[in-house]
Amino acid sequence: MPEIPLVPVHWHFPAHPASVRRARHAVTESLPHVFRPHLGDDLSLLTSELVTNAIRHGASREDEDLIELVLWPADGHYWLAVSDPGTGKPVLTHPDAASENGRGLLLVDSLATAWTVRPRPTRGTSVVAGLSFRQGD
Repeated sequence: MPEIPLVPVHWHFPAHPASVRRARHAVTESLPHVFRPHLGDDLSLLTSELVTNAIRHGASREDEDLIELVLWPADGHYWLAVSDPGTGKPVLTHPDAASENGRGLLLVDSLATAWTVRPRPTRGTSVVAGLSFRQGD
């Protein structure tokens, strides 16, 4: 009989700055205890950056806009997808030292084993990032 995979964990949060802390807490708490020492801080930081970007750049100021998060283990990684209703595609930039913004995806790029941006089939954009949980990584 094949091994049955874990069901992905799924949340919706309002596109509001207060949701960043709630999302970070939800994602970190759903991580199995055995992985928290190795992945907890990085996953928390990825969640903060991706949810903040989704709220700032992907959601309108309408109350019905929601930010969606999905967390699941696969292929030796924990994958986090953060989706918003926007149509823009986040782009990795290299701001100068005086810039106050623009470093979020640089942080994602340095923390994640792999990451990408995907359009959603019906509406919006998802940023998917993975953190390895293989022994020795």
